[in-house]
Amino acid sequence: MDTRKNIDRPLIETSVKRKPSGLSAHILPTSATMIGVCMTVLSISHLGPTASEWHMLVDKLLAIDALVFLGSALMSFVAMRAYRWEARLEAWAEVVFIVALGLLALGAVVLAFRIS
Repeated sequence: MDTRKNIDRPLIETSVKRKPSGLSAHILPTSATMIGVCMTVLSISHLGPTASEWHMLVDKLLAIDALVFLGSALMSFVAMRAYRWEARLEAWAEVVFIVALGLLALGAVVLAFRIS
């Protein structure tokens, strides 16, 4: 029996082979990275003085922002997997990602004014 034939064959063969959509493939890793950014800034903000209402505002804003980025990442992941809803989920993932970026920018502004 010749085992060389099986070397180049994939372990799992799929009947439909298609490339993942370009935008979802970029939104997913970027959203995951931005979740890490939110969590890092959230952790670093606890190093300074914490007796401030601004501190609580920044904490809650960054925590909500991480969840919004998570929603964007999940939608882009499902968009790459679900052929039927690919275009719709990709469009929603893009919108949610832009909203999350806006929240992150707002958090950066609030944090900048809190530090000064």
